[in-house]
Order: sequence, then structure tokens, then C-alpha cells
Amino acid sequence: MVKSYDFGGWATKANLKCSDGRTILPDAFKHMDGKVVPLVWNHQHNDPSEILGQAVLEHREGQGIYAYCTFNDTESGQTAKKLVTHGDVNALSIYANNLKQHMSQVLHGNIREVSLVLAGANPGAFIDSVLTHGADSDE
Repeated sequence: MVKSYDFGGWATKANLKCSDGRTILPDAFKHMDGKVVPLVWNHQHNDPSEILGQAVLEHREGQGIYAYCTFNDTESGQTAKKLVTHGDVNALSIYANNLKQHMSQVLHGNIREVSLVLAGANPGAFIDSVLTHGADSDE
């Protein structure tokens, strides 16, 4: 597990039907375990100012991909941190490419970024842990 992060959550949960009709199978992104990808706002990965930090991916057997995320010290990163800490934004989403599918089931692919979103395509992709750093915190 990553020792220092600002929040954690499910980047994508397996065996849940997404809003695009696809279902991600449990091992579809297993090979992404331990990879670091950008954390961005709403899949805006073509503008450097939308990069909020980074996400360390963890494959959890039979469940999906969990993300340990840290915010950078840019203005947009710190704004996003405030939104997450306050609970204004609590959904996550992934952008993946090189997908291998069978009908509507995703068998394999490469996660290229994790996004903070207002509503995610995968109903199980959400922030479940927000850490408070500081002298008064045990986290």
C-alpha cells in the first residue's frame, strides 16, 4: 500500500455495468498494479493545467482497481483538494485505451489517467478515504 496520499478510492470496480454499457472484468487491468498515472479533472488530459496530481493504481483481486491519489501544489491541484476534502466531488473515472473486448465485456486495456468527475460511468468508482495531513492528524 502507498504510505502517503491525499485520498483513495475505486478508479473502477469490476463486474458492474457502466453507463456506456460495458462491464469491466476483474482482471482487465491487473497488469496496471503499481503503475502511476496522472490525476486529472474530468478527462481533460490535453491541457497541462488540468493535471491535478497523480494516482498509484492497485489491483485488488476480484474487485477492480483502487487508486491512491496525491494532489500537486498547482492552483488547480489545490482547488481540487479543497473540493475533495469538503466532499463536493466524490466520484472517479478512468480513461483507458488499447481495449480488448468481447461483446460488452472489457477483458484488457491500459489505464492512461484517473479523473475526478461529478458523476462517473462506473457506479462503483468513488472516493472512500480522504486523509487530513498536519500536526493534529494521526493519519
